[in-house]
Amino acid sequence: QVQLVESGGGLVQAGGSLRLSCAASGRTFSNYVMGWFRQAPGKEREFVAAISQSGLSTYYADSVNGRFTISRDSAKNTLNLQMNSLKPEDTAVYYCSAATYIGPVQNYGRLRSYDYWGQGTQVTVSS
Repeated sequence: QVQLVESGGGLVQAGGSLRLSCAASGRTFSNYVMGWFRQAPGKEREFVAAISQSGLSTYYADSVNGRFTISRDSAKNTLNLQMNSLKPEDTAVYYCSAATYIGPVQNYGRLRSYDYWGQGTQVTVSS
């Protein structure tokens, strides 16, 4: 089992940047595929980005591709999400997640592929 705690959320103006972090504890961090999801008020939770166990492969939702960068630091057991050129539509609660097994590439963006979740951190982008 792994425990996940997000940090780094806040209020930022459109065009600004934020860096989210997720601290993982418990079992070996490098065993897990890691992902970021977000949920805006009244909407379903949606995929943002994911990274393979090795960190060599990354995947992004079309809506954030080119603006967000996911990374992991296995020495520090930390997952990061650098968010640039933020837009009001990026406003949501952002969740860190971990998967013990993903399978085919198309599973990286699926909610049910992930076994563990953090409590979330609020990101608000003002226009």
